[in-house]
Amino acid sequence: MNTQFFIDYAWIIPLAPLVGFLINGIGTFLKLPYVRSKTVVHTIACGALLLSFIFAVGVFLHLSSLEPEARSITRYLYTWLQVGSLKADAAFLLDPLSSVMMLIITGVGFLIHVYSIGYMADDPSYSRFFTYLNLFCFAMLLLVMGDNLLMLFIGWEGVGLCSYLLIGFWFKEKANAQAGMKAFVVNRIGDFAFLLGMFLLFWTMYDYGHASVTFKEIGQHVGLIKDVEVGGWPVLVLVGILLFIGATGKSAQVPLYVWLPDAMAGPTPVSGLIHAATMVTAGIYMIGRLNFVYTLAPEALVVVATVGAVTALFAATIGFAQNDIKKVLAYSTVSQLGYMFLGMGTGAYAAGIFHLMTHAFFKACLFLGSGSVILGMHHEQDMRKMGGLKKYMPVTYWTFLLATIAIAGIFPFSGFFSKDEILWKAFEAGGHISSWYYVLWGLGIAGAMGTAFYMFRAVSMTFYGELGARAHEVPAEEASHGHDDDHGHHGHGDHTPHESPKTMTFALSVLALLSVVGGFLGIPYALGHFFHVPNFFEHWLEPVLNHGGGHHGGHHSVPPIEYGLMIFSVAIALTASYLGYLFYTKRQDLPKKFVAKFPKLHALALNKYYVDEIYQALVVNNLLRLNNFLSAFDAKVVDGAVNAVGSVVRVYSRVMGFWDATFVDGLVNGVAQLVRQLGRALRKTQTGRIQNYLYVAMLGVVILMIWRML
Repeated sequence: MNTQFFIDYAWIIPLAPLVGFLINGIGTFLKLPYVRSKTVVHTIACGALLLSFIFAVGVFLHLSSLEPEARSITRYLYTWLQVGSLKADAAFLLDPLSSVMMLIITGVGFLIHVYSIGYMADDPSYSRFFTYLNLFCFAMLLLVMGDNLLMLFIGWEGVGLCSYLLIGFWFKEKANAQAGMKAFVVNRIGDFAFLLGMFLLFWTMYDYGHASVTFKEIGQHVGLIKDVEVGGWPVLVLVGILLFIGATGKSAQVPLYVWLPDAMAGPTPVSGLIHAATMVTAGIYMIGRLNFVYTLAPEALVVVATVGAVTALFAATIGFAQNDIKKVLAYSTVSQLGYMFLGMGTGAYAAGIFHLMTHAFFKACLFLGSGSVILGMHHEQDMRKMGGLKKYMPVTYWTFLLATIAIAGIFPFSGFFSKDEILWKAFEAGGHISSWYYVLWGLGIAGAMGTAFYMFRAVSMTFYGELGARAHEVPAEEASHGHDDDHGHHGHGDHTPHESPKTMTFALSVLALLSVVGGFLGIPYALGHFFHVPNFFEHWLEPVLNHGGGHHGGHHSVPPIEYGLMIFSVAIALTASYLGYLFYTKRQDLPKKFVAKFPKLHALALNKYYVDEIYQALVVNNLLRLNNFLSAFDAKVVDGAVNAVGSVVRVYSRVMGFWDATFVDGLVNGVAQLVRQLGRALRKTQTGRIQNYLYVAMLGVVILMIWRML
């Protein structure tokens, strides 16, 4: 098979969803007849993603046929921007890292598109929804395929725009519109820092004679500025931290994570797309792509690892007390992203990207599974009103359970291989980098235990027991509230839970299978050397991520402690999983006793540590006060000064008008009047009689004679 074809036409990968967006988008905007057919709409949208996926597979196959050092191909399209020393081409970088991201985006994205056919079947804005989905995938593909920082940033901003459109998809409800706006505003904060980091990197490189925004050239010459300082800080540390602040926005880390839980206001397929295949993975990809910058800025890596570990545990504790099934999964995403950043912060870039991939499988399965539950429960999201769904929704149950085992990190499911590798690298870094990493490893272990507990809590509350057995626990004021995800379908007369359509269960089944077997692509050396199985994923990414020191090199002995930590990790995952099952099935009295004994602690987790309220009080309200002050200052001081000047000018103009009319015009008019009067007087001498003229002439002669005599 000639796979060179897929390289030559790799531009089709982002173009296909863009064309799908344009066809459905124009039809929707102009209300053309073809968008009335849902079959036509989803065939265009799904076909576009399927075509992209086929070409992504082709690119992967071609790269795999090359020697490792040759697996980096730039497909130049045209010169996009050239201003002075700044030149940016419209070009795609096809290498092991971008190929992995392309497969995730198009593969998981295609399954989410297929799932949406059933989930959004009755939504009146069906074509608009698929239009936005295609645009979202295009933006993310542009982000991961661009060969320079500017193309990455265009995609970066594009996914931010699409998140706003999709989170606020049902914008007629104020809360949904506010959630979309919140995501947009919070991400703008991070994006500002990201821009500063880009500019600082470019201008520093420019000062040293290498003004470029392409990743290859930056990687080749960034070593020239490793000792440069700005204000006493190494410039690469500042660049790394500024770029990472941007990543905390896109990838929902402390302190800019607050938009992601609210993003549940959008349709469930959107949640799956944001959390698994697009947007939140952007920050992880960015650090992986710029690993050569972060490797030269170890202080920035410590910041990345610390924020990641803290976020992993912090978000996990919030998940303990949430009752909305989508909110539980939202905080689990925040937590799992923390693990990815912990891996990147230890220099184990391949481990971080590997967890990104496995997380895409099981998190997409979990979110789409939650959507299946919500649909089967006729738009109910409160797990306290669920229970016993196992017998009503067997496919949803088994796929959700398999994905839960994967995210809990239980051997041999995918999450075990990726998460355990990150935890081991953090522990290993404690020995050869800084003892601080031991603390971060401890936070990661605690977060892993929390993940297993709250995920099996969710499984138990949703699928085990009897339907509605906990409904009495729902306060009256909450029971009367509407639900985020009740727009896509009409109500049913029969409120018995039911299994979802085949388009939905197909996507769930494929994702569940990937959640089970996906981890075998990255078997760690500690296990793989027994069976002579290499870590395929790590070796695949080595040509791109070889700047990091966080991987096993060569064939060496495995420290016994690695096996001990591996067993310990599985043991705590199993223990926490069992406790999550036990507390919410057979011993439901225990959680109630805990809440009764520690009501404030429970309230703290239930209310998400009041972070939104703190932001509202300290940031939003103060900004509103500043806004009101500036508005009043503008109205009373600035406008007052302007109005005063206007009044003075009006008085001055009136005085000058009076002076002009009275004196200037009076003088001019007076001269004219004098001339007119003189003219009238002289006109009387012009009688036309000759004798009068002779009299005057004689009088003149007499006067001249007298004048001469004098």
